[in-house]
Amino acid sequence: MKYRSLTGLAALLPLAACSDKAQQPNIVFFLVDDFGWVDSSVQYGDELYPNNLRFNTPNMQRLSERSTVFGNAYACAVSTPTRTSIMTGMNAAHTGITNWTSAVRDTPSDATGGGFWMAEHSGNGDALPGDKLSRPDWNMNGISPVPGVPHTQYASSLVQFLKDAGYFTIHVGKAHWASAGTPGVNPYNHGFCVNIAGTMAGMPRDYSGKDNYGNTKERWNDFAVQNLVEYYGTETHLTEALTKEALKALDYPIKHKQPFYLYLASYATHTPIQPDERFAQKYRDAGMDEGQAAYASLVEGVDVSLGQVLDFLDEKGIADHTIVIFMTDNGGNSENKQKGGVLHTQNLPLREGKGSCYEGGIRVPLMIYVPGKTRVGRCNVPVICEDMFPTILDMAGVRGYETVQELDGQSILPLVTGKGEGPDPERPLVFHYPHKWKPYDLEDIDFLSAVRIGDWKLVYRIAEGRTELYNLKDDIGETHDVAAENPEIAARLADTLSERLRRWNAPMPVVVATGKTAPMPDEI
Repeated sequence: MKYRSLTGLAALLPLAACSDKAQQPNIVFFLVDDFGWVDSSVQYGDELYPNNLRFNTPNMQRLSERSTVFGNAYACAVSTPTRTSIMTGMNAAHTGITNWTSAVRDTPSDATGGGFWMAEHSGNGDALPGDKLSRPDWNMNGISPVPGVPHTQYASSLVQFLKDAGYFTIHVGKAHWASAGTPGVNPYNHGFCVNIAGTMAGMPRDYSGKDNYGNTKERWNDFAVQNLVEYYGTETHLTEALTKEALKALDYPIKHKQPFYLYLASYATHTPIQPDERFAQKYRDAGMDEGQAAYASLVEGVDVSLGQVLDFLDEKGIADHTIVIFMTDNGGNSENKQKGGVLHTQNLPLREGKGSCYEGGIRVPLMIYVPGKTRVGRCNVPVICEDMFPTILDMAGVRGYETVQELDGQSILPLVTGKGEGPDPERPLVFHYPHKWKPYDLEDIDFLSAVRIGDWKLVYRIAEGRTELYNLKDDIGETHDVAAENPEIAARLADTLSERLRRWNAPMPVVVATGKTAPMPDEI
């Protein structure tokens, strides 16, 4: 079945309501990796928190002062589900891509299924000793632009629609939509005209040009970053090299007066947490330990990259015709010792971090600037990563498109411009991580599912067979479970979450003791 866009039946109408393709706006999507809600000086919450003041981020601040800043923006708990939701417009529970894809096809990436973390085990999906749950049957190979590829979600690509509408489409940086050996791994197969460094890799082997970004005889593996030979043996940090290549790639569409879509997906600030020596020393001098200083330098490198892109748009005289989106793919990592500091506190006041369905793992920065049309300031309507598919096509004026997949996202452009009807603030937002992330127990990360409706959020702790209820307006840190005081609300959210998971045939883990699928939250 093909699904028709709900945004109208006109063929291709640009944002400025003009049929001349030259009037279509340029779009820059600046996506950062593992970057937390409080990792910049931008105020996404009701106040500035102490963690907002750790790093030097003047360019993020600069963009925020002209943008709609979304205080309740959400992604998935880990990378691939977010990135594939952006490309497909589907919720991760609906695509069945509920964890990060392994570099090798048909290889589960979760701790109970072999692959990256558990290569020394059988890799057959059995639980580790003492585990109550084993991994679900999920789409471990990611998305596919063609049907019939096992363990994938077949979907029409956001980027292909843009390319068909006349956009020059550029991919720079991290892709991580699919596993090697499947068609979905290649950005060209999704409609990109240019691909720089996008592969199956979910992290860089190395950030250093001196070490060829991992392309050496001694260090090469699947995560070595490609397409950057020009910078081998130099002092050029990976973030800087990707930015330079992105700006080079823009020369062609600008020269030919063709609208462009630049998807600049930095590998930073993902592990390995290696210092960007352009910025690290001042953080050491300020008293940060080596891990904290290295992470801070990665953050500042990303901020400088954003500033270079904004400056380039100004210099070329196209800033007033270029939409800029700034977003991150999941919450900040809070359990990795490479970052230094005190574990599980880096995202405060939010609870936990990457991998978790608590707020620290899924609430993310999002800013959108539409020249001449932006309502500047904070917007607190909850939005989610699958909204980016219809939003970007709405920005580009692409109407009447048909997808092979059913879309879950809604355009949030009306929330930016103040024109038209945006998403209902009370619509349910679903988050689903039915996996064990690493080969050791992470209490507030593993095997979680959640739904938010308005100010209320239900968290389903699948391994424990219990639910928790939080009022995010009063308790952003999710410190006080109010399910006992509000049983009807808890039951309503449990019913909503269960209905969505059943309708989407969402992957669910298996109870080791019985061999049966774990119950839905309305069954406990």
